[in-house]
Amino acid sequence: MTGRPKTTLRDCIYGLAVGDALGVPYEFRPRGTFECADMIGYGTHGQPAGTWSDDTSMTLATCDSIRELGHIDTADMSDKFVSWIARGEYTVDGVFDYGGTTARALRTGKGGSGERDNGNGSLMRIAPLAFTDATDEEISEVSAITHAHRTSTDACIIFVELIRDVMNDVLPSWALHLKGAPEHEIRSGGFVLDTLKAATWCFVNTNSYDECVLAAVNLGDDADTTAAVAGALAGTVYGIEAIPQEWVDTLRGKELIESCLF
Repeated sequence: MTGRPKTTLRDCIYGLAVGDALGVPYEFRPRGTFECADMIGYGTHGQPAGTWSDDTSMTLATCDSIRELGHIDTADMSDKFVSWIARGEYTVDGVFDYGGTTARALRTGKGGSGERDNGNGSLMRIAPLAFTDATDEEISEVSAITHAHRTSTDACIIFVELIRDVMNDVLPSWALHLKGAPEHEIRSGGFVLDTLKAATWCFVNTNSYDECVLAAVNLGDDADTTAAVAGALAGTVYGIEAIPQEWVDTLRGKELIESCLF
């Protein structure tokens, strides 16, 4: 925890996007079968180095809606998510990765509400709400655009609260309890509560932005989303100036990111 006097949305979003881009080449690869030490290209999705995925695209769509309207409007956010998945808006080279629950929700206009609809697809895009005065109910509604089950909506509330806490140099007790927890207890698949726990574990057990996001990618499996969520936390606390400059330079679509910030 650094006690930085003022954290901006920009720190958080660049933290998220860089973490996402670091993890994209390693998505779905089992833990222990690789070691990420830098930002590379290709790999799982065959994308050039610095390319981010649906995590960042949907986060930018969320930001852009708030920027345009000045408040939270789930119908507008949903429209922007459809523009992303159907027409490749908020991407660098088009859509190449998204979850089934998200795709179904955007096709039908109804967020998944079953036990099996608790992937991390709303958690990965919820961070911008920490920089608004969004209530728990509003956070739940934004999650429910795609992920409407209580497990997912509660996870989003907890994560927004966590970002707000770290901006004030505070960690809740549940996060502190992850300090020193062994890696084998940390799951890094697509279940929303696993992602929340894994990202927080990476944050509380490291001391810099790069250590945090590399730890997240190297957990394997859903590497890009774990690193995006962890990167949102680490970017918020350490600031964009703490992200290795080479990674920022390699990151693609920076003009698009800047255009969506509020």
